[in-house]
Amino acid sequence: MAGSETHSTLPLPTFDKPVKLLIVVAPYYRDIADDLVAGARAVAAKAGATADLVEVPGALEIAPAIGMAFRMADYDGFVALGCVIRGETTHYDTVCNDSSRGLTLLGLNGACLGNGILTVENRDQAAVRADPAGQDKGGGAAAAALHLVALSRRWARQTKGIGFKPAGEEFRIAGTAGGTDRA
Repeated sequence: MAGSETHSTLPLPTFDKPVKLLIVVAPYYRDIADDLVAGARAVAAKAGATADLVEVPGALEIAPAIGMAFRMADYDGFVALGCVIRGETTHYDTVCNDSSRGLTLLGLNGACLGNGILTVENRDQAAVRADPAGQDKGGGAAAAALHLVALSRRWARQTKGIGFKPAGEEFRIAGTAGGTDRA
């Protein structure tokens, strides 16, 4: 029974330079989406991050929007927010699986993102999970993105070298007429 379990959450990371998040939300269920966004914005502010917001038509459009921003815009992290409530057809399974898969692939390619797309059986479950004073899944998604930004920044300072070249050594490249032949 989930009500008797205890959960552990990590303290929010601290940053030495500003963090800029992009919140991408599908407002199909506007009241649920608004609660998710409120939770995400509150956690971002608590960590000293700024957060821009864009809306997309549905949960399936969240990953493509984040993918475009990851490639073309200047954001440190991303927060995916939306709600999918089970209906009478298998469309629910498709939307849940494909939106999650898209976000996972983005994360594996280096996007620092938190997944706050609710996948629930009914509206009551969604309301409890979205409520910033309740389970605050929007805030949790923002916290996840912030933790990944912190890891990314920590590991970005480390160098491992390129291929078989040890870090810090110079190597020869094809020379150019009048140009340098060292990198």
